[in-house]
Amino acid sequence: MTTREDCLALDARDPLGPLREEFVLPEGVIYLDGNSLGARPRPALQRAREVVEKEWGEGLIGSWNSAGWRALPERLGNRLARLIGAGEDEVVITDTTSINLFKVLVAALRVQADRDPSRKVIVTERSNFPTDIYMVEGLADMLQQGYSLRLVDAPEELPAAIGTDTAVALITQVNYKTGHLHDMAALTALAHECGALTIWDLCHSAGAVPVDLKGSGADYAIGCTYKYLNGGPGSPAFVWVAPHLRELVWQPLTGWWGHVRQFGMEARYEPAPGIGRYLCGTQPITSLAMVECGLEAFEKTDMQALREKSLALTDLFIERVRARCGEHPLTLVTPLEHARRGSHVSFEHPEGYAVIQALIDRGVIGDYREPRIMRFGFTPLYTGFTDVWDAAEALVDVLDSDAWRAERFMTRKQVT
Repeated sequence: MTTREDCLALDARDPLGPLREEFVLPEGVIYLDGNSLGARPRPALQRAREVVEKEWGEGLIGSWNSAGWRALPERLGNRLARLIGAGEDEVVITDTTSINLFKVLVAALRVQADRDPSRKVIVTERSNFPTDIYMVEGLADMLQQGYSLRLVDAPEELPAAIGTDTAVALITQVNYKTGHLHDMAALTALAHECGALTIWDLCHSAGAVPVDLKGSGADYAIGCTYKYLNGGPGSPAFVWVAPHLRELVWQPLTGWWGHVRQFGMEARYEPAPGIGRYLCGTQPITSLAMVECGLEAFEKTDMQALREKSLALTDLFIERVRARCGEHPLTLVTPLEHARRGSHVSFEHPEGYAVIQALIDRGVIGDYREPRIMRFGFTPLYTGFTDVWDAAEALVDVLDSDAWRAERFMTRKQVT
């Protein structure tokens, strides 16, 4: 594609193009931040009104039964399962990514303690999303049993870091900074050869790249629904546990929603069978209901079609930026190889924050992550090839004109 007209023609014949109408996007905005917060599905507003006005306003407490509120975590989990290679009744949508990580990390360590108590190392990348690292540090401090964190500085170092002392390998399939995509099947197999268990963070994978949890032999997985799954700001996360591991231990947050007889009001805890035991407390129904609107759009396509378009979009953006911005201090940090790339592209720039703010001012919304990383997310459900072309041209103009040097773009906001 050498012209904007080529992009327009490609958008016109894109079989996924009509899906853009499933989302509400402001006029004049090119939204390249779906890897941080997905766009609003068109049905979400009506669904929110229905929950608030009818189910809550009129049904009151009876809606736990009549509107199916109680079954939402499991029902939505089943709608999500096909996107991540899980089976029926193997996923629940609940709590936050951090809380779900705590649950599965404790469970995995308890399984390993029963198998081989000498395993005390948890392996992850130093560039992993901070909450993952913080949760490991906090748990190790709480347990006071000699657990330690082994951080690796490059994805290529990860296989060598997983050894016979490793209890758990905590791996984010698509790195939030670089967009590097790990080979789930290969790393899981390597971990199992060493006797380690795997926890996969799918925050930048679910809805972005094909995922095959069961086919890869994964052990545990967690992730959020507010990025590529378009569940809404702070929408509940999800958790999956391999069926052969689910019943071995209790997860640590043994709240009443995970009890086998929730309304038995018994004084002693007895976990529910299956993935239901990974529920904890009362669910946030209003936000949970919004998740369904995001999942519905995926049922009009499949992950392979989305992946093919994602790669074409990211290829085009990388090609245009490298061709047009060669005189500027931009460094591509996202892998060029398709097999190692997620659905966002990151460039490093010494003043990346200001550049992103100047782009946002022009209606091209990406985001910034320390240090110096400008991220651009490409969501095939609503991003077109002409969007990519125009975004690259806007970046060229911001850099060529030094527009980013304006003081208002240099001033840091609380959320970057």
